[in-house]
Order: sequence, then C-alpha cells, then structure tokens
Amino acid sequence: MNTRPIVAVILVILGVAALGYSGIAFTTPGEAVDFRGLRVLQHPHHHFIPQVFGALALVGGGIILLFVKPKQGW
Repeated sequence: MNTRPIVAVILVILGVAALGYSGIAFTTPGEAVDFRGLRVLQHPHHHFIPQVFGALALVGGGIILLFVKPKQGW
C-alpha cells in the first residue's frame, strides 16, 4: 500500500484543524528531577502550533494529493 495518500490526508486534516481552531495548543508533562532524595517535578511545557503551519500542512497535503502520481504496477 502506498503511504503518500495517507500522509497527504493526515496533513490536510491537521491543516484544517489548525486553521479551524486558530492554531493547536497542547501541553507536555514536565520531567521529574531527583535532588538529594527529594523528587521535584518541573512545570509542564505548553506548546502552540500557529495557523501558518496549519496552512502549510493543508497546502502540502493538497499538493501531494493532486500532483504526485502513485506508483504503478505490482
């Protein structure tokens, strides 16, 4: 099975989601630090993917779907 169409569809879906929600925000947990037997948790990291990258993903996925020919034959 060819993976290009799958990647293209995923890019289009992520691009539409990023544009529809004014960007995508997510949080990753902080790492635990052991200091002399005391376990200290760092604050979680907040990440934001702006709409520009959503538009680029949408355009890139569309280009892959429209212009890249799938491989022929078995």
